[in-house]
Amino acid sequence: MLKLPSSSMSLSSSSSTSSCNAALIRKQCRSFGASSDSSSRLKVSIRRRNEAVSCEAADSSASSSAPLVAETKEKDAGGRVGKSAADRLRQGSLTEDGLSYKEKFIVRCYEVGVNKTATVETIANLLQEVACNHVQSLGFSTDGFGTTTTMRKLHLIWATARMHIEIYKYPAWSDVVEVETWYESEGPIWTRRDWILKDHATREVIGRATRLAFPEEKNGSLKKIAKLEDAAQYSRQGLVPRRADLDMNQHVNNVAYIGWFLESMPQEIIDNHELETITLDYRRECQQHDVVDSHTSPEPVEDTKVSELNESNGTAAAAAEGKEDYCQFLHLLRLSGDGLEINRGRTEWRKKPTRHANHSV
Repeated sequence: MLKLPSSSMSLSSSSSTSSCNAALIRKQCRSFGASSDSSSRLKVSIRRRNEAVSCEAADSSASSSAPLVAETKEKDAGGRVGKSAADRLRQGSLTEDGLSYKEKFIVRCYEVGVNKTATVETIANLLQEVACNHVQSLGFSTDGFGTTTTMRKLHLIWATARMHIEIYKYPAWSDVVEVETWYESEGPIWTRRDWILKDHATREVIGRATRLAFPEEKNGSLKKIAKLEDAAQYSRQGLVPRRADLDMNQHVNNVAYIGWFLESMPQEIIDNHELETITLDYRRECQQHDVVDSHTSPEPVEDTKVSELNESNGTAAAAAEGKEDYCQFLHLLRLSGDGLEINRGRTEWRKKPTRHANHSV
């Protein structure tokens, strides 16, 4: 499971023999996002602005020092630090206020499915990429985990606790998607990261995601996921991680769990519906030689919308009157041998729209 650098993420030890000072961890979490010697504390509040979501900072001190320089920056002949080759090619940067990060991506042919639209795994990978690039642009570790100096000394990394993705419209092959991300503290050793996805051409909001919970009182990211018991209606057993599924910490990348959920989905749902929301609760890490069972069962659809959002942020789950075109499922991933729970989740599906192919080779 890839340890992303923030949001609905908690600190976990990367070494079974390491110990840490709790007060020092809390101090490190509070300073995440600001320079190491700065007395300012970043407080981020979510606001709707210009048909999107933006951030606002309140600095508790009169001055703050500049962020650390990322380790991948190049130096010119005079010793001055400049942009790396990756930075020059990457279509992303911090926003003007410095509180969020935006990046643009072209949907490649190998990132789409049979409908010529991006898969949910593609969307999840884009979120992952933007999060890592964000912390790198702030000058934190370039090891892929977004760790600070103190975290590395204590052998600590960020561990994903929950992921919630809402997709209102899937981008098609060759579409350009703009992804914006930001984060804020959610407690002593927790941070939360949010994303918003837009169609770059139309500026339409096509999705959003969070690694803890959206701020609205009624939304799908807050819904508790019940544990699916043994009598699952659909099952796929004996799933084995591929080498390509492993992350830099030798654990299964969190995106792989999404694919495993879908492996036990009934084919008629896959053929006639598209995934609208997915929520994952991460319970246990999975390693290369583990064997996994995927279980799925239908869940009754509630009579209310999952979320009430204004038009600037898109819409959430389908309305109750469209029940015949809308369905949801509970999921459970567990180890085949001892039955230990790896992940539990919920997916919500809407009827597939009629699409007309407009690309050719």
